[in-house]
Amino acid sequence: MSSILKCIPHALIPRRHPVNTFKKFGALLAGLLLATGGALAQTYPTKPVNLMVPYPAGGPSDAIARIFTVPLGKELGQQVIVENLGGVAGALAAQKVLAAPADGYYLFQGSPNEVILSPLANAAVKLKAEDFRLVHPVAESVMVFVARKDLPANSVDELIALARKSGDKPLTYGSVGIGSLYHLILENVQQVAGIKLTHAPYKGNAPLLQDIGGGQVDFAVLVYSAGMGALAEQGRLKVIGQLGAQRSELLKNVPAASEGKELKNFSYKIWSGLMVPRNTPESVVQRLHKAIGETLKDTSVRTQLEAQAAQVSPPLSLAESAKFFEAETARYRSIAKSINLQPQ
Repeated sequence: MSSILKCIPHALIPRRHPVNTFKKFGALLAGLLLATGGALAQTYPTKPVNLMVPYPAGGPSDAIARIFTVPLGKELGQQVIVENLGGVAGALAAQKVLAAPADGYYLFQGSPNEVILSPLANAAVKLKAEDFRLVHPVAESVMVFVARKDLPANSVDELIALARKSGDKPLTYGSVGIGSLYHLILENVQQVAGIKLTHAPYKGNAPLLQDIGGGQVDFAVLVYSAGMGALAEQGRLKVIGQLGAQRSELLKNVPAASEGKELKNFSYKIWSGLMVPRNTPESVVQRLHKAIGETLKDTSVRTQLEAQAAQVSPPLSLAESAKFFEAETARYRSIAKSINLQPQ
């Protein structure tokens, strides 16, 4: 503000002048502020942009982020650098982004897990979905049931039947943390199917997949990834069902859980999007939105996402992105309430 005031002619700064001088001063100051905002839109970004991934390297979130870095950097005219930080179901990374200046140089690759659900499950997480602004969804992913290779169940119905027989030694399932979407889904499965399971939280998909491959955990619900597909082809684990209402075009050989008898009306999918803190300047948000929109049209982005069994999100305006985010927030809060999820 002091630098703006220096630009104002001395004679126009109100002291004991008539009211119309104050009006002139106010109009001039408003014009200078507007010009400053316009200049910010034209100059942003002037340095590399960080993209925070809320899980360790090697998982599907990390893979999606790295698909976008080069084309997004080209659109912005600056390098986009991925930073990985796992922990607290992704909330640790979300909190770090909120603690940084809200200037567009720290983007967050978020999903319902980190910004909607983690505050509902963890009393230590003080953020809320309303602290973020969704600039644009970027990808929709297929979620699957994945099991250790020697688990005597080859379908979701067989998995549930096995869980019913387990008695006082419940099957173990992993997730990326208490309150994560994967945790909620399997709590919901227990409600619907009348079974009991033991939860083992992890910091990310990659270490969880390793332990499923090593037989330390019985199964999990996770986002399907190329790495998971490779492990399945090697016979180190098996993918026994997917969670969409019907089979994904990208994973036609894996039946949907709803095709069986136990989870007839069961349907979930997960999206991820690029977010910024709520108070990020509008001009910066508009610049980012335009760049992300152009990136989503890139055929190489589409091809690489499909290799990860993910699809490019449909184009949305900023207003449509906001409406979508509000609807998703309400939906997942309702799910959390239905299973009586309490902050711990």
